[in-house]
Amino acid sequence: MASISTLGVGSGLDLSSILDSLEAAEKSTLNPISAQQSSYTAKLSAYGTLKNALASFQTANTALSSADLFTATTTASSSSAFSAATTGNAIAGKYTISVSQLAQAQTLTTKSTQADSKTAIASADSTITIQQGGGKKPVTIDISAANSSLNGIRDAINKADAGVSASIINVGNGKYRLSVTSNDTGSDNAMSISVSGDSVLQSFMGYDASGNGGMEESITAQNAKLKVNNVDIENGSNTISDALEDITLNLNDVTTGNQTLTITKDNSKSEKAINDWITAYNSLQDTFSSLTKYTAVDAGTDAQDTSNGALLGDSTLRTIQTQLKSMLTSSGSSSFRTLAQIGITSDPSTGELSVDSSKLETALKNNSGDIKDMFVGDGKTTGVTTTMGSNLTSWLSTTGIIQAATDGVSKTLNNLTTQYNDASDRIDTMMARYKAQFTQLDVMMNSLNSTSSYLTQQFESTSSSKS
Repeated sequence: MASISTLGVGSGLDLSSILDSLEAAEKSTLNPISAQQSSYTAKLSAYGTLKNALASFQTANTALSSADLFTATTTASSSSAFSAATTGNAIAGKYTISVSQLAQAQTLTTKSTQADSKTAIASADSTITIQQGGGKKPVTIDISAANSSLNGIRDAINKADAGVSASIINVGNGKYRLSVTSNDTGSDNAMSISVSGDSVLQSFMGYDASGNGGMEESITAQNAKLKVNNVDIENGSNTISDALEDITLNLNDVTTGNQTLTITKDNSKSEKAINDWITAYNSLQDTFSSLTKYTAVDAGTDAQDTSNGALLGDSTLRTIQTQLKSMLTSSGSSSFRTLAQIGITSDPSTGELSVDSSKLETALKNNSGDIKDMFVGDGKTTGVTTTMGSNLTSWLSTTGIIQAATDGVSKTLNNLTTQYNDASDRIDTMMARYKAQFTQLDVMMNSLNSTSSYLTQQFESTSSSKS
């Protein structure tokens, strides 16, 4: 059988173009599936956009859910000798503070010196025991004779987590001393050091509460002493959290006479949190609008506008949008029933919120507790942000409605991919069959044409010979 390298050569027909037309016609049946794939892919991406927008709003909503925002205070000190930090429940007012003594951590330093920091001091293995007050357990540290140099003792103490730190002081002229400092301030944390196993090492660095031994107290363990509203207070730390309720004092220095600590109410934090929440809510509304955008088309036109949102008419988004709007009235306050009462209003056409800053500031100044109740409620079931927070957590969970919708779209996309691949395979098989048949036709036509030419030649030759 003759070989055909190009369709149509044998038959003289444009079989290649016919085959291309047949293939194009068959592949056009894939277009509806491709269109559905594009639609569902866009929807899958849109659910991701929706989820990210809800997560961003959740961050602002969580921030506004803090009850401490509405009782926040700010502090001012008339002296740099002390500062203060408050919790949300601190009571505004003025306090007289005078600091006569700061708390100190005890430091013990050897009386005698060593000519260098590397030569062993002890001739026998020893055990150093460090005991601090305040009910702390003694810490024992093993020191070998070979490792009893200043360097060795320092490193062993620092590795023992004994509640103290050791260092070597170069006092000049090639002489060195060992210094041990408690990690904690206060007289209760004064220490004693004893050494067993080597008398030379005991004489070098032993110390007891009466001051006996080879070390001396270079810095005395002492408590902080101060007066708050002329009431004497003594504390082992320079950070004092139990003198004034919900106020922590941080002492930096002694004062000259009485100084003043002023605690004032601070509405700026709650106002900022409310404005951030409004901004985030409006951004979420913009996302809703973008994902559900609709552009009308002319009557009789089948196709929708290509600029339409991927979640136009989507029940999941519509449910979230409707429920969020209803939660704006989930007030936990008996004084304020609507956001409009504190200056926050909603645009009925866009759903976005706007705020009258002056009205909000006045409401926060006069009724911050009631505004807290409006937004936070009981922190469990009532309050605008509390209710929204519970629902946002549910919507965004791995078992929430967004994940369910996403899973549904993914399943549909997988089915469409299977349909597309199956249909494409069928078309490829069909086109291979057509091509084989066309090739056979070409070969047959080529053979017939050859036979026809041969017979024609024979007839012509016969006619010529008879003549």
